[in-house]
Amino acid sequence: MSSENDISLSVIVPVHKVQGYIRQCLDSILDPDLPNLEVIAVDDHSPDGCGEILDEFAERDSRVRVRHLEENVGLGHARNIGLDMATGDYVWFFDSDDYATEGAVRAIVERLEETRPDVLVFDYARAYWNGRVKRSIINHLFREPPAPDVFTLEERPSVLEMMMTAWNKAIRREFLLDLGLRFSGGFYEDLNVTYPILMAAERLSLLDRVCYIYRQRRRGAITRTTGAKHFDAFAQYDRIFEFMDGMGPKADPFRSLMFDRTIWHLLVIIERGDRVHEADNERFFAEMSKTYNRYEPEGHVPPAPEDKPFLADKHRMIKANDYRGYQRVHAQDTKHKARRRGRKITRAGRRGVRMSKDLAKERPYYRMQRQRPIDENLAVFAAYWCRGYACNPAAIYEKVRELAPHIRPVWVVKRGGRKTMPEGVEYVVFGSAEYYRTIARAKYFVNNVNFPDEYVKRPGQVHMMTQHGTPLKKMGLDQMDFPVGAKDMDFKALIARSDRWDYLVSSNPLSTEAWERGFPCKYEMLEIGYPRNDRLVTAGEDERERLRAELGVPAGSTAILYAPTHRDYQRRYTPMFDIGRVMEQLGENHVLLLRAHYYYKIANMAADMGWPEGRVIDVSKHPSVEDVAIASDALLTDYSSIMFDYANLEKPIVIYANDWETYKLTRGVNFDLMATPPGVVASTEAELVDAFVSRSPWGDAAAKDLANFKARFCPWDDGHAAERAVRRMFLGEKVSNPPQ
Repeated sequence: MSSENDISLSVIVPVHKVQGYIRQCLDSILDPDLPNLEVIAVDDHSPDGCGEILDEFAERDSRVRVRHLEENVGLGHARNIGLDMATGDYVWFFDSDDYATEGAVRAIVERLEETRPDVLVFDYARAYWNGRVKRSIINHLFREPPAPDVFTLEERPSVLEMMMTAWNKAIRREFLLDLGLRFSGGFYEDLNVTYPILMAAERLSLLDRVCYIYRQRRRGAITRTTGAKHFDAFAQYDRIFEFMDGMGPKADPFRSLMFDRTIWHLLVIIERGDRVHEADNERFFAEMSKTYNRYEPEGHVPPAPEDKPFLADKHRMIKANDYRGYQRVHAQDTKHKARRRGRKITRAGRRGVRMSKDLAKERPYYRMQRQRPIDENLAVFAAYWCRGYACNPAAIYEKVRELAPHIRPVWVVKRGGRKTMPEGVEYVVFGSAEYYRTIARAKYFVNNVNFPDEYVKRPGQVHMMTQHGTPLKKMGLDQMDFPVGAKDMDFKALIARSDRWDYLVSSNPLSTEAWERGFPCKYEMLEIGYPRNDRLVTAGEDERERLRAELGVPAGSTAILYAPTHRDYQRRYTPMFDIGRVMEQLGENHVLLLRAHYYYKIANMAADMGWPEGRVIDVSKHPSVEDVAIASDALLTDYSSIMFDYANLEKPIVIYANDWETYKLTRGVNFDLMATPPGVVASTEAELVDAFVSRSPWGDAAAKDLANFKARFCPWDDGHAAERAVRRMFLGEKVSNPPQ
C-alpha cells in the first residue's frame, strides 16, 4: 500500500450501536491529506443505522472499506476480522464511539516514519458528558525520564504502567501477525494483545501528544456494566502469563511489574462497585487469590507507595484468600480516602443543605397529592412550555381519544394560552391547585419540551418526549461546543430533566443519531415518524382550499410560507431580507405568509416596515403550523426544522442561506444543508427574487433534490405515527419503525 519512504496506516474500527458517534469518529480519522491511510470499518451486525452510515462514508471516500457481519461477534473478534483485511504497514485499533484529536493521525504517521517502531504508544484524554476533558493521569510517563526515540521495554519498564488498551497504540502489522496474537472474546479482550506486544517488541517509541479522546459515556460502556462477564479478566491474564512463559528468560525482567499490574487491575474491578455483583464479590476474590498464588514471582515484594498505605495489606489478604480480612482493610482504606477528600465532602454537604432548603420550599399541597395513588387512566399533555394546544402532543392526544377512550387526557396551559384551547379539550392552568393535583397523580405525560424542574417523577409514571423538530442544529449536550447557542444553559439540569423520559420520539435516522448523542439517557427510542406530520401526509385539495380561504389567500396567487429560524446571535427578530422590496419585485400574484419563530413578537411590524397591504399575512400566532403549510404553495426558510415536515407535502422549498457560515459557527449543525438541500438555495436577495420569478423551485432539478431530501428525512412519515405512539405508550403494544 505504501512506497519505500511512506508509511501506510490501517485504522480498524469495529462498529456496534454507536450511530450517534460514528460520524465524528470517522471524520476525525479521515485526514484528507493522507493518501496512505485506510479505514476498515467492521459493522458488527449493528441493529441501528451504523451500517448505512458506514456505506455513506465508503461511497464518498475510497479509503474507507466496510465489512458487514451477518451476526454479532463482539469487539475482539471484530478487531481480528479487521486485522485480516488490513493492508497498511501499521494498524491502529480504534473504538467507534471515540475520536481523534485534530491533526493526531498525521502526527502519528510522521512519528512512525521517523522511528519505524514495532509499537508506538501515544497519549489520550478522557472526555466526560459534562464537557470536561482531562488528560491521562500517567502522562508524565511520556517525559519522565526523557525517552529516546526508540527503546525496549527492559530499558523503560514504566511503559507497562500506561493504559493497556488497543486504541492508544499503533502496531507494526507484520510484527503483530508474526507473534500470532489475536484479540479474545468477552470483556478485557485487548489485554492479551497489548501487554505481550510491549514485551516482545525490539523497537518501542512514544509520542507525547494527546491523540485519542476516550469518551466517558453516561451509559452504554460495556465494562461499566455489572455482571459475571467481568470474570473474563482472569482468562485474559492467564493468556498473558502463558505468553510470558513462552518467552522464557526474556520475560523475567517484566514478571514482577506485570504481576503487580494484574492485581491492581483486579482490585479496580472488585472495588469500583459497578462491575461485579455484590453477591459475586467473594467468588471473584477467591479467583483473585488463585491468580495471585499461581503467578506471584519468587521474591516478590508487594508495592506500598505512600498514597496507597493499605495496598500491601490487601496483597497479603488476597494471597491468604482471606475475604473477611480484605473487607476490613478495604473499609479502612475507604475511610482514609474519605478523610483526604474532606474538603470536597464538606462542599457536597453544603450543597445538600441547599437542596434540603429547596425541598422545604416545595408546595405542601403538591407533596401531599404525591402520597395518593396514581390514576392509571389519567394523562397529562403539554406543548411549548404550556403555551397551548399544538405539535406532536396534539396529534397524539387526538389519537388517544380514538384508540384509548378509557384514558382521560388533560392539557396544561398557562393563563394566556387558555383562549387557544379547542372546544371540548379539558385543561388545567399551570401553577393552579388543579395543576399540582394532576401532575402528582397522572400516569402518563406527553410533551414536546421538558416539564418544569419542580415536577417530581413518581415510580410508575411514564413520560413520552416528542421533541418539536428534526435537529439540523446541535441539541442537548452537543451544544456545549457552541457557547453562543448554549448561552447560560445548565446542562446538568437538562440531563436531569431528560432522565425522566421513558420514550423519545424520533422522526428520522438523523434525529435518532442526534438524540442519542445529545441526550444520553435511559429511554426507549421510538423511531416512528412525527405524529404532527400525519396531517401533512393525508391532506387533500379540499382542505387546502378551505384553509387558503380562512387565511385570506387570494385565489390564483402563489402563497409562500416564510418561516425563518431563531438565531442565537440576534437579540430580536430582524428579517434577513427586505420583505417589502422582495414582495414588490415578485408582483401582485405572490403572497407571503409570515410565520416568525415563537421566540419573537412582531406585532405592528407590517405597518412599521411598510410592507404591501394584503400581500404579507402574519400567521405567527395561528394555532396550527400544519394548517398554514397545507394552505401554502411553497416554503421559504433558512435553517428551520419546518423544512423536514414540509417535505412531506412534496411542494417546493427554497432555502435562504445568507448567513450559513455564521449560523454553523454559532449554533453548530448536524449535517451540511448546502450539500444536500431540499431545493433551490439563495444566498442574496437578488438570487431569492430570481428563484421565484423564474419558477426554478418548481423545476426538475429542484424536484429531484426535494425527492432525495424527503427520502432521507421523512422515511417513517406515513400518516400513522400518532397511532404508533399511542399503541406503544398507552396500549403497551410493541411497535417498529415503518419500512423505508
